[in-house]
This record gives sequence, structure tokens and C-alpha cells, in this order.
Amino acid sequence: MTSTPGVGTLTGLFSRSVRLHPGRIAVSDDRRSLTYAELDRESDAVGALLRSHGVGTEDRVGLYVDRSVQLLVAVLGILKAGGVYVAVDTRYPEARRHMMLGRSGAKVVLTEGGWEDRLGGTAAKIVAVSDRSAFEGRRAEAVVEPQHAASVLFTSGSSGEPKAIVLEHRNLVSFAGNPGMPVLRPEDRTGQVSSVSFDAFHFEMWSTLAAGARTVILPTVPELLAAGFRQQMERYGITAMVVPTMVVNHVVHEDQDAFAPLRVLGAGGDVLLPSACRSLLSGSFTGSLYNCYGPAEITTGCTAHLVTREDAESDVVPIGRPIEGATVRVLDAGLRPVAPGETGELFVGGPGVARGYQDQDDLTRERFLDVPDEDGAVLRMYRTGDLARQRADGVLVFVGRADDQVKIRGYRVEPGEVERGLRRYPEVLEAVVLADGEGNDRRLVAFVVLDAALGVEELRARAERDLADFMVPSRFVVQDGIPVTVNGKRDVDALREVLAAQQAGGTAYAEPRSETERYLTGLWEELLNVEQVGRDEDFFGLGGHSLLAFRMHHRINRELDARLTFPTLLDNTVLKDLAVAVDATR
Repeated sequence: MTSTPGVGTLTGLFSRSVRLHPGRIAVSDDRRSLTYAELDRESDAVGALLRSHGVGTEDRVGLYVDRSVQLLVAVLGILKAGGVYVAVDTRYPEARRHMMLGRSGAKVVLTEGGWEDRLGGTAAKIVAVSDRSAFEGRRAEAVVEPQHAASVLFTSGSSGEPKAIVLEHRNLVSFAGNPGMPVLRPEDRTGQVSSVSFDAFHFEMWSTLAAGARTVILPTVPELLAAGFRQQMERYGITAMVVPTMVVNHVVHEDQDAFAPLRVLGAGGDVLLPSACRSLLSGSFTGSLYNCYGPAEITTGCTAHLVTREDAESDVVPIGRPIEGATVRVLDAGLRPVAPGETGELFVGGPGVARGYQDQDDLTRERFLDVPDEDGAVLRMYRTGDLARQRADGVLVFVGRADDQVKIRGYRVEPGEVERGLRRYPEVLEAVVLADGEGNDRRLVAFVVLDAALGVEELRARAERDLADFMVPSRFVVQDGIPVTVNGKRDVDALREVLAAQQAGGTAYAEPRSETERYLTGLWEELLNVEQVGRDEDFFGLGGHSLLAFRMHHRINRELDARLTFPTLLDNTVLKDLAVAVDATR
């Protein structure tokens, strides 16, 4: 049972909010806003448009539109037509876009007018959202049931195979109105910053609509950081957000009051650091901070924990208790419960558990299991692959992963999928991808054997073009061959020794020549956790990313009394060039 009793579909959930809040703003961006009644009418027209193109119950519809008010119009229109939305981030490279549309079996792609050329090569029919104007005043007449599919969400998969998770209406409804998650009010404004292909979007859209609140389409997190995060929250009147844990971990160490305007802040996707909680809670933030946990296969969230000052002073922040309706068990290899305090694997059951993986029946049977309890009752549960332990008070603490999957900047990544992406280039004779570093500083390192015709810079450029940004290795290490063990398997230990030798200074080192360069080498060594940074090094080539760049920007301006702008920093990522740019502002 949730806070939306009697509502079993997303279209029903939205209709309920339209009846209760017709004149309230439902969604806004920098250009326009729509009330609940207006959003209802515009999405009806999209639904009728899609029905005219043959979209019916459970037909997959690719969603490829700008992040704007139109995004919510399109999602609701697809569902009103009876379809299933397959949200494709417009920032994704062409190869991943084609994979998502092809693997999902999209019948139609709903996109912006004039974007047809971007979608060349897809077998789906291309329909422009703007064509809905011919269907104004008409309603889609599809019958939608709770057990019908609503969304296909892609994530990485075992053995490098992408997984297409099929979520049903009832899965998303159970999450959207769940009182165990951060609870929203009609007067709240939820900041929409996540990728539409990422499961945090469910909170930003569906939890907000369930509450009769407003979804505010914001610039991306790097853009918000560059413009001043707190100032942007105040400008847009944002009161609630769920952001990747890594954003909280990094941002509050440089600006503990960045989230001060928020009433509700949720963090999810990685390990929330107690030190970050201490910084946040000791500043001017007076809202509620939640540590949320849940794989996409159980619809975004299955546990949540309201972080206290006591948690911030401990060595670990719990992931909390199961949200309403969810069953969470900590089991051993024989699927038997472990004693409180002992480590086991997390299994999750309840209304949020997805239908399974599309067209991967064997993998679905492997990960979605019928688990008996002590009374003999059987519950369908998702095997998360995450390790946890339960405290004596019933609160759960995350321990780590049970398999090779890793979290990079809050995204789940299978190294095997990255390897497959690199090996498709004919000049890449072999590739092995490993995770290096810990926590927020975790990064991917690719060991590659290359044909002489391909250099590292060209390989990086291809990877940035064809892979999602969180899947692009931070470092490429060229090898004559991949070492193997006596059993003929990859010698991962030998590769890690190669990496350690490089990090210890095995590459050419150019000594800093000025005080600013010396300052920057020390700062980079601290932020990037590397030794002996030279003046010719590139910040992103050493494993930097946008959040570390944000921290660097704050430190430079504060400690050197500089007036460096964030765009200027991003245009000067080689250390010696950045030093010149910094000196020009002092």
C-alpha cells in the first residue's frame, strides 16, 4: 500500500493529481510552464498522435527529445497511447542510441521536429512531438492496466551485455507515492537534473506528479556548479532534489552551504561519506538529508535513511530500512538468512520488483528468484549482487559488491561492456578494463594492444564519441600484449602492477617552473590521488572529472585569491596552461 491508494497505473496517478491540482504548475523550464490541466491536454494530443501511427498496448516508443517541458508531455503521451517509453539521453553517442532503440524493439521514435537526420539508420518510424498540434482536443483511448509495461530502462549487464529492464506501471506507482521515500508536498519544486535514461528520473517526474508538486527542468549539474549551485537553487526556487551521492560527497567539501535552500535532499547511487554529512549538517542546511538505496531493477529505491548528526560522526552512513511494501533480506549463498551483524547478499521483493530483462529470459531467471521464507511462503525477489549487514536495530548497512560490477560517478558499469566497445575498433587487438581507486575517485583504466595505425589520443576520441561519458576510461595504457596466468587467463595482478609502476612515476616528468605551477601540482596530486604531477599533464587525462574540476575551481579562487571562471578552467586543462590562466586573473 502507498500514499496513492486505489491508483494502479501512472496514467491513473497523473489523472488523480489533475483532479486535485488542475491549476497548479506541474512542470517548468526556462522558457515556459504548464499547469496540471495544460499538461493533461498536451499529453492527450501526443497520445492521440501516437495512436494514429499505430502505437498500442506495450508497443515500445523511443523518446529522444530535449530536456524541457516537452519531456514530460512526451512521456505522458506515450503512456496514454498504451505505449512503453524508452528514454534515450540526447547526449548519448550514436552507437548507444542505436543499441537502445534496436534492442528495445522501438516501433516509433518520438523526437523533436527537424531531428530526423540524427536518427538515420533506425528501423522505427520517426514522429515529431510538434505534430501533436493537429490532434489538440483529442484524447488517447488506450486501456492501460497495472501489469502493463511502462518503461524500458537500460543499464550495464553481466559479461558486457547491456540489460533492458522492463518496469511495469504498478512498479513505478509503488515507488512514486511511497511514504518511505523522501515525501514531497504540493508546494515543493523538484529539480530535474538527472539523465532521462537514469532511474533517478522516476523520482523527479513521478514522485513529483504524485504529490501535485512542480518538476523544474534545470541545467546539468556541471552547469549549475559553474554558475554557483546555491544561487541557482535560489533562482529556481528548488526545494527538493535527489542527486548522485558523488555530487554531495564532492560539493559540500568545497561549499557546505550549496544545498542550503533545499527542504529535502536525497543522495543515491554510491556510498555517502560521513565526512560529507558532517560538512552539510554543520552548515546552514536545515532540511532533511536522506541516504537512498536501490538498483534500477527494483524501481529506483527500496530502502531509505534519514541521516542524523550521530550518523555523520560514525564510520558509515546506513542505507536504512525497507520502504513501505518492500521486503529486504540479507541471505547467504544457500539463500538462508544470516544473523544480524553478519554480511550477506541483499535480496529485494515487493511491488517495485521489475518484470525482468527484455529478451534475456536466462538472465531474468538468474537474477529474479523465488525465495522461500521460514514459513514456506515463496516471494519473488531480485538478487542485487550487493553485500550488506543488518544492525541489531534492523537498520541496513551497505558493505560492497559481490561481483565485478563497479560504480563510476554513481553509474553502474560492467568493465566487460567497455571492453566490448573498445574491441569493435579493428585497430584494437585486445582490451582489458579495470577499476582503479576507491569511492568517489574510482575510475576506469583500459589496457590495450593497438595496431600501429591507431594512437591513444585517437582511441580516446573514438571512445568519447561512441560510449556514454561515464564509460570512457580515464587512462589508456598501451601494452605489447595482455599478460596471462599459467592457466591461460588474464593476469589482472600483473596489469595492476603495470598501473602502479606508472603511477609511481614511470612516465616522463616535467618539473613545474613557477609558484602557480607548483601550487597546482600539489592540488592535483591531492585531488587526483596521484604522485609527481608534471607541468605537461592534462587534468582529465589523469582521471579528473567535472566534480573534481569544481572542487579545484573553488580551491584556486579561495586559496590564490584568483577570479578564474569555470569555463576558463575547462578550456585550460593542461597544468602549465591553467597556471597562465590563473595568473592572468590575479
